[in-house]
Amino acid sequence: MNSRRRWSRKHRLAGLLVAVLTGGCGDAAKLYRNNLDAMKTAQVRINNHTFDVWLALTELERNRGLMQVTEEQLSARDGVERGMFFAFPEEQELSFWMFNTIIPLDIAYINADGLIVQTYTMAPLETRTYPSIEPAQFALEVKAGLFARLGIAAGDVVEIPDELLKALP
Repeated sequence: MNSRRRWSRKHRLAGLLVAVLTGGCGDAAKLYRNNLDAMKTAQVRINNHTFDVWLALTELERNRGLMQVTEEQLSARDGVERGMFFAFPEEQELSFWMFNTIIPLDIAYINADGLIVQTYTMAPLETRTYPSIEPAQFALEVKAGLFARLGIAAGDVVEIPDELLKALP
């Protein structure tokens, strides 16, 4: 099972050591944070709702996900919701957790055909895992409560643009 965000004990201890040596957690947080400005972006659609998404295409980007991202950074821009779209090389059972993630999130696991197979609302800093239950190739994370507000659930189809599919790892 692939566990995004399941950092080894060695990684956690290294982060703690950096925090202690640098005199605070601010610098250590950078170790666990994606540079959103440098990430590729795209748009996906679900039920006529458009999402501007950062693309987590590499293992490091997928592992860091939305760690240390604030609600303000994830807020809609120009009426378009924002999120992070995780792409894996192939379908597999996925499991995410909320280690070092400071805001609550919704997650949708999506199979290779674009079908949402499972959704959850995840609590911040939660260390329990949220499994896809069945094989998925993609995941979409957005602000908590957004899927319920927009009526998005398992069984819905995500429109993934061809240029995004061509960029897959």
